[in-house]
Amino acid sequence: MSSKIFSSATIGLSGALVEVEVDVLKNALHNFTIVGLPDTAVKESRDRVSSAVKNSGFKPPHQFGRVTLNLAPADIQKSGPIYDVPIAIGFLVATGQLNFESKNKMFVGELALDGSVRSINGILPIALFAKELGIEELYVPKENAKEASVVGDLRVIGVSNLISLVKHLSKQELIQEERAPDIEKLCNNIETELDMKYIKGQEHAKRALEIAAAGGHNILFNGPPGSGKTLLAKTFISILPKLTFSEALDVTKIYSIAGLLNKKQELISTRPFRTPHHSASGVSLIGGGSVPKPGEISLAHRGVLFLDEFAEFPRGVLENLRQPLEDGVVTISRAKGSLTFPAHFMLVAAMNPCPCGFSTDTEKECICSPMQISNYTKKISGPILDRIDMHIEVPRIHINKLENEQCGESSEQIRERVNKARKIQEDRFKDLDITTNSEMNMQIIKKYASLDDSSKELLRNAAERLDFSARTYHRIIKLSRTIADLANEKNISKMHVAEAIQFRTRS
Repeated sequence: MSSKIFSSATIGLSGALVEVEVDVLKNALHNFTIVGLPDTAVKESRDRVSSAVKNSGFKPPHQFGRVTLNLAPADIQKSGPIYDVPIAIGFLVATGQLNFESKNKMFVGELALDGSVRSINGILPIALFAKELGIEELYVPKENAKEASVVGDLRVIGVSNLISLVKHLSKQELIQEERAPDIEKLCNNIETELDMKYIKGQEHAKRALEIAAAGGHNILFNGPPGSGKTLLAKTFISILPKLTFSEALDVTKIYSIAGLLNKKQELISTRPFRTPHHSASGVSLIGGGSVPKPGEISLAHRGVLFLDEFAEFPRGVLENLRQPLEDGVVTISRAKGSLTFPAHFMLVAAMNPCPCGFSTDTEKECICSPMQISNYTKKISGPILDRIDMHIEVPRIHINKLENEQCGESSEQIRERVNKARKIQEDRFKDLDITTNSEMNMQIIKKYASLDDSSKELLRNAAERLDFSARTYHRIIKLSRTIADLANEKNISKMHVAEAIQFRTRS
């Protein structure tokens, strides 16, 4: 007798249908074989399923003859323990211990030896795929049920053990369906302990952060130690607009695949803020592994990647950022194939101007030689600097400013202006596959960010005097478009271009 149960594999951030076929040949020597390109974790399912079935009160595989298990299609690598539950259900059906209609039902989950069901990674991509496929009921581990229920229009059944699942399928004791959460309430959450109003001085840097938040631009802070570069970067998250539901789904999928999602959390509702240490490897930053997993740049998708001590990162590691900064995606290629992960993040970097940190300080003398300063700044290549929209000098803060009790603008006030600018961009790009000015290509720039004659002349003179590359030239136009949006101006003026140029000038 044979059976077929539907399950799913995850390929990158997408799902793929897997048919778990079980055939039992009685009156033969016992053998339990798994075929269909399984990895070690899948092969070990034989032992987990056998013990779970036995300890749940059913007849285990060794009491039958030859058991053949096929995971179709056979050309897709099957990895992880997520097939334990469908394998057990398929075995019980094939041996006549369970009878139910498997059509439009999908099963995933890991089994413990006592028959309980353990949580797995990557539930959200599987749930989205199941909905797309037209599956009506998705059976997942109880701990993953809240995450899967976010999808909506899909019956999600949270399973705690094999016995309760069998009773549910045989309609003896039904398991209650997981209710979908209030999406609007989840996505309306902006949690941060930091606020711009508590940062003394640095008005120029705050203005730069507001523009970066409004247009999704990259930014580099350069200044002496203790000037507030790290604090500015960490507070940046407080002025970013809240995630849309679509963005929250994208971010949650990445964290679910990486196994970093809190099981009590249905949806990641705040923008990611990733701060890898400067000793991080290229693989940890970009992603990889024998079964490729997303790296820090993908975990920062739709959020912020903060690289503190920018010049201390190995040059080879930083060079990996070139393509993701341009394209918003990263493709990881291995012998078995390639996977593409989203990596649309805002880069915020902070560095000292020299090894001792005081070459630009007006009060403390620098002890570095010109050669040491030159070698230090050369650690970051021109192509990487060229991809950073704004280069901001952050000077030392004087004590009298620190002692000033008066607070500046709050993050909420700044975020309100950022939201208005983002809404303008949302309306502008509603028919395009982009959301912010930083994503504009040449064709879109020509249509939505054209300059008048006086603005063109100003930008041309600056480009000739400061040796701007073609990429820098167009990034200044994008910056100008964002500055105009913040001012609620339909057209880019000479004043907007002038401000964009000063944010781009490097000393």
